[in-house]
Amino acid sequence: MMNSKIILSLLVIGLLPIIFNNSYAQITSGGFGQSPFERNFGDVKFLDAYFGTLNKKIEVEGGDSNVPFTIVFANVGSQDITGIRGQLDLPFGFSASDGPGSIIHADSDSNSLAGENFNLTFFVNIDKNAQIQQYPGTVKVDYSRLRESGVRSTFADFNFKVTGDSLINVKAMEPFLTSLRTNNVIIEIANDGTAPISGVDITASNTQTELASTSSSTTNLENVVILESSWDIGNISPKSARYLTATVYVPESLKGDTLRIPLLISYYNSHGDLEQISKIVDFYIKGLIDLTIFNVDVIELSGTQMVIGEIINEGNQDGLFGFVSIESKDNSNIKSNTQFIDEIETDAPVPFNLPIEFDSEPRYGEHDITITVRYKDSTRDEIFLTHDQTIFVNEPSNDDENATDPTMIIIPILLVIGSAFYIIRRRKKAAIEAS
Repeated sequence: MMNSKIILSLLVIGLLPIIFNNSYAQITSGGFGQSPFERNFGDVKFLDAYFGTLNKKIEVEGGDSNVPFTIVFANVGSQDITGIRGQLDLPFGFSASDGPGSIIHADSDSNSLAGENFNLTFFVNIDKNAQIQQYPGTVKVDYSRLRESGVRSTFADFNFKVTGDSLINVKAMEPFLTSLRTNNVIIEIANDGTAPISGVDITASNTQTELASTSSSTTNLENVVILESSWDIGNISPKSARYLTATVYVPESLKGDTLRIPLLISYYNSHGDLEQISKIVDFYIKGLIDLTIFNVDVIELSGTQMVIGEIINEGNQDGLFGFVSIESKDNSNIKSNTQFIDEIETDAPVPFNLPIEFDSEPRYGEHDITITVRYKDSTRDEIFLTHDQTIFVNEPSNDDENATDPTMIIIPILLVIGSAFYIIRRRKKAAIEAS
């Protein structure tokens, strides 16, 4: 009996190391045990995983190829490590840049000192059907301690994200500005990509001095007045746009030129990193055509009553292919009529005259009409100027148009009387001389 107890005690003592070793074998280097508070402080600790290089995270989307994928580690051991080599295991839809079926691996270019960080950069192809979302991954790191033979391995599970790719474009909703006038400008800021951007701030600046070292400038803003210079746009979702408004005054000297307004756009990308890009919005500067209709009246010319008037152009650009027309309003029955007046120059008033004709029986007195000037500017856009006017049409005289003019009768009578008087006096003078 005593021998059995002694043998049992020895057996229990011999099994204790095995039991305790098995319990700790659940924790691998760099991993976790059953308890969330258990840690095994090995030599290598996982820090971060993302698409990009060590100093620059990049946005990616489905279909991108040979994309750098960087994993950052810390050497938390007490010794330097060398011979660092990584192997990456990603889910379906991600493959090595060497081709499907190849192992995704990377080597570190240098040793890692104790207490320092190091990184491994893999190159990955992303399937075109990959969704913009978070994915799981696993990395294996093989390394050796200095002054120690053998290879150690660490495994780490992590999550990474296919972010989508933001693509910012800008354009003017109306690409034409008019000189000598204040222009209300609307500029579209569009995110044509698949990743959202946030905290968008835009600044308009004159880069003339910034680009003084270059051979040519990209802008001509020296004499242009922009009342607003910065805008807080906020967030822009993928495939959507936001708009900014600006008030711009352009001097006469830029007529016929292209105005280039540089915009500095600051925003946070899908990684949360601050980005800055420069864009230029182009505008064509048109001349100013400023027309006024005045001196509208009705006169009679060769028995026909005419609507007359003048057009003055107070701008700095001639109006092209001008037409003037009249149309009746309300109860007027004056027929519509049009006259071609060609160019509307800036140096002198342009007259017009249109005969008055009626659509039925003539109606005399006051008539309300609309005078319309139709012309084209330097970009061949057609522009209309309207002017409402009340005119008075006189009723013609009731005298017979075929009646003889009294002067045509009086003059011959006077001639006859004068001739008779002259003949009588000649005869009296001849009779006196004869006697």
